[in-house]
Amino acid sequence: MVDDGGICAKGLEMLVFWKQRLVLLAVPKTGSSAYESALAPLASMVVSDPPELKHAPVYRYNRFFRPMFEKMGAEKMDLMAVIREPIDWLGSWYRYRQRGFLEGKPTSTRGLSFDAFCQAYATGERPPFANVGSQAKFVEPRPNGVTVDHLFKYENQSGLLAFLEDRLGTEIALPRENVSPRRDTALSAETEAKLRRKQAEDFAIWERAS
Repeated sequence: MVDDGGICAKGLEMLVFWKQRLVLLAVPKTGSSAYESALAPLASMVVSDPPELKHAPVYRYNRFFRPMFEKMGAEKMDLMAVIREPIDWLGSWYRYRQRGFLEGKPTSTRGLSFDAFCQAYATGERPPFANVGSQAKFVEPRPNGVTVDHLFKYENQSGLLAFLEDRLGTEIALPRENVSPRRDTALSAETEAKLRRKQAEDFAIWERAS
Protein backbone atom coordinates (compact mmCIF):
# COMPACT_ATOMS: atom_id res chain seq x y z
CA MET A 1 0.00 0.00 0.00
CA VAL A 2 1.53 3.26 -1.12
CA ASP A 3 0.86 6.65 0.39
CA ASP A 4 1.81 10.13 -0.80
CA GLY A 5 4.68 12.24 0.43
CA GLY A 6 7.67 10.60 -1.21
CA ILE A 7 7.88 7.47 0.92
CA CYS A 8 5.69 4.41 0.90
CA ALA A 9 3.30 4.23 3.86
CA LYS A 10 1.56 1.03 4.79
CA GLY A 11 1.46 1.81 8.49
CA LEU A 12 4.50 1.51 10.67
CA GLU A 13 4.58 -1.43 13.06
CA MET A 14 5.04 -0.86 16.76
CA LEU A 15 8.78 -1.14 17.49
CA VAL A 16 10.46 -1.77 20.83
CA PHE A 17 14.11 -0.82 21.35
CA TRP A 18 14.84 -2.55 24.62
CA LYS A 19 18.39 -1.40 25.37
CA GLN A 20 17.51 2.19 24.54
CA ARG A 21 14.28 1.96 26.58
CA LEU A 22 12.28 3.35 23.68
CA VAL A 23 8.95 2.32 22.14
CA LEU A 24 7.79 3.72 18.81
CA LEU A 25 3.99 3.64 18.74
CA ALA A 26 2.46 3.12 15.30
CA VAL A 27 -0.13 5.84 14.73
CA PRO A 28 -2.05 4.81 11.57
CA LYS A 29 -1.27 6.82 8.43
CA THR A 30 1.88 8.39 9.84
CA GLY A 31 4.51 5.69 9.29
CA SER A 32 6.30 4.51 6.21
CA SER A 33 7.76 1.30 4.91
CA ALA A 34 11.04 3.22 4.48
CA TYR A 35 11.24 3.77 8.23
CA GLU A 36 10.04 0.25 8.87
CA SER A 37 12.76 -1.23 6.65
CA ALA A 38 15.44 0.87 8.32
CA LEU A 39 14.34 0.49 11.94
CA ALA A 40 12.93 -3.04 12.23
CA PRO A 41 16.40 -4.71 12.09
CA LEU A 42 17.46 -2.47 15.01
CA ALA A 43 14.42 -3.27 17.14
CA SER A 44 14.27 -5.88 19.91
CA MET A 45 10.58 -6.46 19.21
CA VAL A 46 8.43 -5.81 16.14
CA VAL A 47 4.68 -5.98 16.75
CA SER A 48 3.16 -6.66 13.34
CA ASP A 49 -0.06 -8.47 14.29
CA PRO A 50 -2.85 -8.32 15.28
CA PRO A 51 -3.74 -4.76 14.13
CA GLU A 52 -5.11 -3.94 17.61
CA LEU A 53 -1.60 -4.40 19.03
CA LYS A 54 0.37 -3.29 15.97
CA HIS A 55 -1.43 0.05 16.21
CA ALA A 56 -1.74 0.05 19.99
CA PRO A 57 -2.59 3.55 21.29
CA VAL A 58 -1.26 4.77 24.61
CA TYR A 59 -4.16 3.28 26.60
CA ARG A 60 -3.61 -0.17 25.08
CA TYR A 61 0.16 0.05 25.52
CA ASN A 62 -0.45 0.93 29.16
CA ARG A 63 -2.75 -2.04 29.64
CA PHE A 64 -0.87 -4.79 27.80
CA PHE A 65 2.77 -3.87 27.21
CA ARG A 66 3.79 -1.69 30.16
CA PRO A 67 3.13 -4.36 32.85
CA MET A 68 5.11 -6.92 30.85
CA PHE A 69 8.07 -4.59 30.36
CA GLU A 70 8.09 -3.62 34.02
CA LYS A 71 8.16 -7.28 35.06
CA MET A 72 11.20 -7.71 32.81
CA GLY A 73 13.08 -4.91 34.56
CA ALA A 74 12.22 -1.82 32.52
CA GLU A 75 10.75 0.51 35.10
CA LYS A 76 10.36 3.26 32.50
CA MET A 77 10.14 2.96 28.73
CA ASP A 78 10.03 6.21 26.78
CA LEU A 79 7.17 6.39 24.31
CA MET A 80 7.48 8.20 21.01
CA ALA A 81 4.94 8.78 18.27
CA VAL A 82 4.51 10.68 15.04
CA ILE A 83 1.35 12.61 14.22
CA ARG A 84 0.33 14.26 10.98
CA GLU A 85 -1.35 17.61 10.26
CA PRO A 86 -5.01 16.64 10.79
CA ILE A 87 -6.39 17.59 7.36
CA ASP A 88 -3.46 15.93 5.61
CA TRP A 89 -3.99 12.86 7.83
CA LEU A 90 -7.64 12.70 6.80
CA GLY A 91 -6.56 13.10 3.18
CA SER A 92 -4.38 10.03 3.53
CA TRP A 93 -7.30 8.01 4.89
CA TYR A 94 -9.59 9.32 2.13
CA ARG A 95 -7.14 8.32 -0.62
CA TYR A 96 -6.47 4.94 0.95
CA ARG A 97 -10.18 4.13 1.16
CA GLN A 98 -10.66 4.94 -2.53
CA ARG A 99 -8.63 1.90 -3.53
CA GLY A 100 -10.17 -0.84 -5.60
CA PHE A 101 -10.07 -3.58 -2.99
CA LEU A 102 -12.54 -1.62 -0.84
CA GLU A 103 -15.01 -0.91 -3.67
CA GLY A 104 -18.55 -1.83 -2.69
CA LYS A 105 -17.70 -2.02 1.01
CA PRO A 106 -19.11 0.38 3.65
CA THR A 107 -15.59 1.71 4.30
CA SER A 108 -15.00 2.76 0.67
CA THR A 109 -14.80 6.47 -0.24
CA ARG A 110 -15.31 5.82 -3.96
CA GLY A 111 -17.65 8.42 -5.43
CA LEU A 112 -17.23 10.79 -2.47
CA SER A 113 -15.50 14.13 -2.51
CA PHE A 114 -12.92 14.84 0.17
CA ASP A 115 -15.19 17.62 1.42
CA ALA A 116 -18.05 15.14 1.91
CA PHE A 117 -15.68 12.72 3.65
CA CYS A 118 -14.57 15.42 6.11
CA GLN A 119 -18.14 16.55 6.72
CA ALA A 120 -19.00 12.96 7.63
CA TYR A 121 -15.92 12.68 9.84
CA ALA A 122 -16.97 15.81 11.77
CA THR A 123 -20.40 14.42 12.63
CA GLY A 124 -21.31 12.80 15.94
CA GLU A 125 -22.21 9.42 14.42
CA ARG A 126 -19.55 8.74 11.81
CA PRO A 127 -20.50 6.39 8.96
CA PRO A 128 -18.12 3.45 8.41
CA PHE A 129 -16.18 5.16 5.61
CA ALA A 130 -15.34 8.10 7.90
CA ASN A 131 -14.76 6.15 11.10
CA VAL A 132 -10.97 6.47 11.21
CA GLY A 133 -10.36 7.41 14.82
CA SER A 134 -8.43 10.37 16.21
CA GLN A 135 -4.73 11.05 16.58
CA ALA A 136 -5.37 12.99 19.79
CA LYS A 137 -7.18 10.00 21.33
CA PHE A 138 -4.38 7.68 20.18
CA VAL A 139 -1.75 9.61 22.17
CA GLU A 140 -4.00 10.62 25.08
CA PRO A 141 -2.11 10.33 28.42
CA ARG A 142 -3.30 7.85 31.03
CA PRO A 143 -4.28 8.74 34.62
CA ASN A 144 -1.26 6.81 35.96
CA GLY A 145 1.12 9.15 34.13
CA VAL A 146 1.91 7.05 31.06
CA THR A 147 2.25 9.48 28.18
CA VAL A 148 4.07 10.03 24.90
CA ASP A 149 7.45 11.43 25.88
CA HIS A 150 8.60 12.34 22.36
CA LEU A 151 5.91 13.52 19.96
CA PHE A 152 6.96 14.51 16.44
CA LYS A 153 5.17 16.09 13.53
CA TYR A 154 5.10 13.85 10.45
CA GLU A 155 6.12 16.96 8.52
CA ASN A 156 9.31 17.34 10.60
CA GLN A 157 11.14 14.40 9.04
CA SER A 158 14.59 15.90 9.68
CA GLY A 159 13.87 16.35 13.41
CA LEU A 160 12.42 12.85 13.68
CA LEU A 161 15.40 11.31 11.91
CA ALA A 162 17.89 13.26 14.03
CA PHE A 163 16.20 12.10 17.24
CA LEU A 164 16.18 8.45 16.17
CA GLU A 165 19.80 8.50 15.07
CA ASP A 166 20.88 10.06 18.36
CA ARG A 167 18.75 7.77 20.54
CA LEU A 168 19.63 4.58 18.67
CA GLY A 169 23.26 5.55 18.17
CA THR A 170 23.36 4.81 14.47
CA GLU A 171 22.96 6.47 11.08
CA ILE A 172 19.63 5.67 9.42
CA ALA A 173 19.45 5.58 5.62
CA LEU A 174 15.93 5.98 4.26
CA PRO A 175 15.25 4.76 0.72
CA ARG A 176 12.92 6.71 -1.54
CA GLU A 177 9.89 4.75 -2.65
CA ASN A 178 6.92 5.03 -4.97
CA VAL A 179 4.54 7.96 -4.70
CA SER A 180 0.83 7.45 -5.31
CA PRO A 181 -1.07 9.88 -7.56
CA ARG A 182 -2.66 12.79 -5.75
CA ARG A 183 -6.40 13.36 -5.83
CA ASP A 184 -8.35 16.52 -5.14
CA THR A 185 -8.41 17.08 -1.38
CA ALA A 186 -9.61 20.68 -1.37
CA LEU A 187 -11.97 21.72 1.41
CA SER A 188 -14.58 24.45 1.54
CA ALA A 189 -14.01 27.13 4.15
CA GLU A 190 -17.16 25.92 5.93
CA THR A 191 -15.95 22.31 6.16
CA GLU A 192 -12.49 23.28 7.34
CA ALA A 193 -13.96 25.53 10.03
CA LYS A 194 -16.23 22.69 11.16
CA LEU A 195 -13.30 20.28 11.33
CA ARG A 196 -11.21 22.72 13.34
CA ARG A 197 -14.09 23.26 15.74
CA LYS A 198 -15.15 19.61 16.15
CA GLN A 199 -11.62 18.18 16.21
CA ALA A 200 -9.92 21.01 18.08
CA GLU A 201 -7.80 18.66 20.18
CA ASP A 202 -6.37 16.98 17.08
CA PHE A 203 -5.17 20.34 15.79
CA ALA A 204 -3.91 21.40 19.22
CA ILE A 205 -1.87 18.23 19.79
CA TRP A 206 -0.29 18.57 16.34
CA GLU A 207 0.66 22.18 17.07
CA ARG A 208 2.34 21.10 20.33
CA ALA A 209 4.37 18.34 18.68
CA SER A 210 8.03 18.92 17.77
